[in-house]
Amino acid sequence: MSATPSNLSSFPKETTPRHGLPAKAYTDDDFWTAERQTVFAKNWVCIGFAHDLKEIGDTVPVTIAGHPLLMVRNARNEIGVFHNICRHRCLTLVDAPGNVGKLIRCPYHAWAYDLDGQLRAAPHFGGVDQHETEGFDRKANGLVSVRSHVWHDWIFVNIDGNGEPFQDYAASLIARLEGVDWDQVSCIGQLDFGQIDCNWKFIMENFIEPYHVQFVHSSTTDQPLQDHYTIIEGNCMGSAVDLNEEIGTSGSLGVSSRYLALYPNFILGRYFPDQIGVYLNLPTGPGTMLQKRALYTTQGQELSLDDVEGLKKLWWDVHKEDHEMTERLQLGRASSVAGDGGVLSPVWEDSVRAFQDLVVRDVAKAGIT
Repeated sequence: MSATPSNLSSFPKETTPRHGLPAKAYTDDDFWTAERQTVFAKNWVCIGFAHDLKEIGDTVPVTIAGHPLLMVRNARNEIGVFHNICRHRCLTLVDAPGNVGKLIRCPYHAWAYDLDGQLRAAPHFGGVDQHETEGFDRKANGLVSVRSHVWHDWIFVNIDGNGEPFQDYAASLIARLEGVDWDQVSCIGQLDFGQIDCNWKFIMENFIEPYHVQFVHSSTTDQPLQDHYTIIEGNCMGSAVDLNEEIGTSGSLGVSSRYLALYPNFILGRYFPDQIGVYLNLPTGPGTMLQKRALYTTQGQELSLDDVEGLKKLWWDVHKEDHEMTERLQLGRASSVAGDGGVLSPVWEDSVRAFQDLVVRDVAKAGIT
């Protein structure tokens, strides 16, 4: 592996320490509202895994930063996304993953939509056995679709519909995954960490900086700090490590790796020669979030059940080490000392600052700086 020169960055290279985001960016309800309106509405946001919708009629509801959405696999075997809202009284339609068959039925008054979101039934809306009424246009009352894009196994949405095409938005990340044979990528397992008591940004910031690795993960990884470098390019930021000797096992991580994030919430780890891990990060409030991780092999190989379980345990342990740190970061924001955001390393945390700059850019559109 050869290191990627950091002069490819689209951000100026940091040379002196800078303060991070103020405490209110992680705790304040108004800041959270601004993020919901901008960060998670105007950008391409990851909301789910395609492998969770295997059959026609499969549906998975998800709430991303307060926006209730519904993923659906339709009769053409395509995945679409809708606002998870009945057009009658705005009830959330689906409250748990499952298969709805051919129709999505509202449990309140039995309005029914097909898998493309078209309204097919509004029983008795105009009176007993009167399913139509003057001034009611059934075609205009289907489910409201959300602009979406399925990239390999990962489902993205652009809620306000005004973002640039996904391939352009994610170009800097896609370029750094050159050489992956996507036809050979296979999901071998998934971890559900449930609720994490921290702001979503702490999870993102923790992933894209290598400074903590040798201290927090000393028992689960073997990746010396001096072998790392940071990555900042467009909407992609993170870090990487190139090792001369690969010593990874199911019980430890000591391989050349790429830790890549696509702003705002998508995380992909590439572990040479044959593994990928992707994280589903779903913010639920200023101080809480949900997280899952899917594990993939990249060369079509089949692992034994023991090997898969070993990898699951390794990644569970690694993430729990991270979660302890991010939850303590959240607790620390209650201190008056945290008002100025602490101080970031110009060498190891310039990727964090680049991520934070994008947050500041977006929330400023809501009038918060």
